[in-house]
Amino acid sequence: MAKVVIIGAGLTGLSTAYHLEKNGFTDYKLFEKDTSVGGLCRSVTQDNFTFDYTGHLLHTSDPYFQKFIADVVGLENMNAIDRCSFIYSHGTYTKYPFQSNLYGLPTNVITDCIEGFARRPIKQNKKVISFHDWVLANFGSGIARHFFFPFQKKILSYNIRNVTNTWMGRFVPNTTLAQLIEGSIIDRPASVGYNAHFVYPKTGGIEFWIKKLAAQLKNPIYTQHQACSVDLKEKKVVFANGQTESFEILINTMPLDKLLIQLKSNSSVRSLSKAADKLLCNSVINFNLGIGRENLSAKHWIYFPETQFPFYRIGFPHNFAQSTVPAGCSSLYGELSYLRKPKMPLARMLDHALTSTKKLLSFDENEIVTKKIIHIDHAYVIYDFWREANLPKILGRLEDFDIHSIGRYGAWKYSSMQEAVLDGKKTADRLTLSL
Repeated sequence: MAKVVIIGAGLTGLSTAYHLEKNGFTDYKLFEKDTSVGGLCRSVTQDNFTFDYTGHLLHTSDPYFQKFIADVVGLENMNAIDRCSFIYSHGTYTKYPFQSNLYGLPTNVITDCIEGFARRPIKQNKKVISFHDWVLANFGSGIARHFFFPFQKKILSYNIRNVTNTWMGRFVPNTTLAQLIEGSIIDRPASVGYNAHFVYPKTGGIEFWIKKLAAQLKNPIYTQHQACSVDLKEKKVVFANGQTESFEILINTMPLDKLLIQLKSNSSVRSLSKAADKLLCNSVINFNLGIGRENLSAKHWIYFPETQFPFYRIGFPHNFAQSTVPAGCSSLYGELSYLRKPKMPLARMLDHALTSTKKLLSFDENEIVTKKIIHIDHAYVIYDFWREANLPKILGRLEDFDIHSIGRYGAWKYSSMQEAVLDGKKTADRLTLSL
């Protein structure tokens, strides 16, 4: 028996273990269902190309996290990069973020965006409202129509009138009328937003720094241990391989909906199990291509709000680190989303995506050196109004049973790698005060 059991050796679980040890606490066990650690912060190498599980970039705005990266990974092993990202719409590229950079768009679109911003409602509603209404209040109807509404609908695969405004935080930059006007007549540098600057490992893909973190732990990591049942009365976890582990405190980082289904006790937790089906998230199909040509694009990534493109984003890992591709080659990743059930067969979705990508970037099938398709079952959490009203109660109820469900999927939220590390630290610091 371990006093503390951690489920999931993704970034949040690894951070929790790391910070428990930093606090002098080692009476814990860390379990991971896969054969390797990292969760979605993983990389795969195929035909000498390195692909991440979609775009993973390190944004380091927090001073502690900056020091953490320096201490655990070493800044000498990271490329420091200034963002070069764009939106493709109306047949042209505009710099990200859209709400500050209208230069190059058709005149009628620019006029629509500026006029809509100037006429937006001045009174700001501080209560929780829909993302749809929040966009109209902050950016106006033009920017909403030409970017936010179609893009957010595409990425979430969900009705944005039923999504709350509580997920944005630092992720959506604001703008002003002066910035809008200036950004429509001047092709200026675009350094606005939380992701204007980032770092990325020089070798090994995003997984490089996850492995460095895992290597810091003194305690072993028990891989191939998939939790299949959590007995609240006996306070033990049952794994698919037949093993069990008792606990005093359980730290969960696997998806919250899966945890709720696994809870075993009595009728008192039946409502928690029923809540699992109410927690919504989309799924993502991540297609990766290795291209036998240099300099396919100089961009880091591109957003696609228009429905003619099935993907919402395409990125180019060779511009994060040259080591991700063989000499004389380039690479790209693209992302398609759906909610619970695809509207068409996945093979057809992928075929449409690959055809559109080849046409957009002007390369032929014979230039594709390798393809890697990655399916991400849990991708973006849907911040619907049910979540807003019920999630705090669910997490609080779990804590009554000494279960702390944390991280992007454990706490059912939208967050970055930085926040995953900080979640682990916060939880470890909180627990070691009472252990």
